[in-house]
Amino acid sequence: MLRGLSDIYRFFRKNPTPIYFVSPTAYNLLGLDDWVSSFRYVCYFDSFDGEYDNIFVPTHPGPRDFATFESVNSYLLGHKEVIDYIGSRDPGYVLFVMFDEETERCALDLGLTIALPPRELRERIDSKIETTRLGNEAGVPSAPNVLTECSSYDDLLAQAAAAGLGDRLVVQLPYGDSGRTTFFISTREDWDEHAEDLEGEQLKVMRNIRHIPGTLEACATRHGTLVGPVQVDITGFEELTPYPGGWCGNDCSPISLLASQEQIRGLARRLGDRLYQEGYRGVFCIDVLVDLDDGTVYLGEINPRISGASPLTNLITSRYGGVPLFLFHLLEFMDVEWECDLEEVESRWRDFDRWSQLVLKQTTDEVEIITQAPRSGLWRMAEDGSISFVRMVTDWHNVTRPDEAFYLRVYGLSEYRYPGADMGVLLVRDRMQTADRTLVPEAGEWARAITGQFAGMSAAIEYTPPVAMLYGKWL
Repeated sequence: MLRGLSDIYRFFRKNPTPIYFVSPTAYNLLGLDDWVSSFRYVCYFDSFDGEYDNIFVPTHPGPRDFATFESVNSYLLGHKEVIDYIGSRDPGYVLFVMFDEETERCALDLGLTIALPPRELRERIDSKIETTRLGNEAGVPSAPNVLTECSSYDDLLAQAAAAGLGDRLVVQLPYGDSGRTTFFISTREDWDEHAEDLEGEQLKVMRNIRHIPGTLEACATRHGTLVGPVQVDITGFEELTPYPGGWCGNDCSPISLLASQEQIRGLARRLGDRLYQEGYRGVFCIDVLVDLDDGTVYLGEINPRISGASPLTNLITSRYGGVPLFLFHLLEFMDVEWECDLEEVESRWRDFDRWSQLVLKQTTDEVEIITQAPRSGLWRMAEDGSISFVRMVTDWHNVTRPDEAFYLRVYGLSEYRYPGADMGVLLVRDRMQTADRTLVPEAGEWARAITGQFAGMSAAIEYTPPVAMLYGKWL
């Protein structure tokens, strides 16, 4: 029996069982190997150019097109070098952001235990339709909405009017990536532009409210739900993403959504307890909408997985709270009994510094083969806005000054870059947007400076962009 944080800390420092995070990059759980002995990353991209001992990257004959995020993980687990690498160690656990039936089969063939909730359960909870139902059952309402199908714009308006939603609407498909299946419909022209995607499909039609989008990661455990720090989404800024409304990072500080923090935490706790009743355990991410007109907090969606909120969550909870939140996820799946005062643990990370992460997508239209790419590690910005590489580091905590940033590269030499490609992520020790959600000048300067480090030559082929490689949230 592990009793308290000290026992939990010692247990993971002495852990002999291999634990693998299989993903395109180490992004979502970067730094966890500092806390968990025998934790390794199996990645498609070598973001650290072979200088990170705990990342294993098999060799590839050249760039590949992947249809889904899950297919990247299946490819990795089926690669001979990965099979040999895992086979050279004792059987252990494996983690993914996303996995499908093929990924599951590959993992089981290698003798790995998937330390995540069952795939079927995760896929069911992932639907915005199911999210709305579970939230209602937990006493956590969504923004005023109707779940329906629509055959035309007139049909949409009629159903919205019957539900009292008005004519400025947000229409969502059950599944989608980084805002690509969220549509803002205010006119017939808006509907006509997206009619092919929407007609005859299951839809969540919501009133378009003035709001601030918040997010947090929590962990549903046998002893209750542990809730991480509240973050504010960074979305839709043209300096960072070509997708209007698309997710492109988070900022986090003790005053983020201060007036609503306790309400948000209570909402997350109720949802986590309800998910545990469904058989779900471990980390999940929730998005909330804080109504600017009356302060009401609505459920946006549940992301039942490791997510884009995980990096800041684990950084803050480890730096200020003693252990990363994700250790409690692992405890739910490992053969160990434990107990801990979750309320006392949460109180340890209530006060912390300001942090932000910026996800940098390619915002221009060219398709190129990359001939020059910035290194992952610590960068520093001069007063004139120019940046210089300081040193290769793998620890987010090495950012100690407002003029420094940690950059994690995704696409490197000889890879293709294309509109919307995930070029990398920046971690900055400051807020990158104001309280009224305006991007601060430094955010744009960092984005331009990092993307300016790339160079390429035109690709003389018809190129189909693959799935996004830097996984954030499904909106």
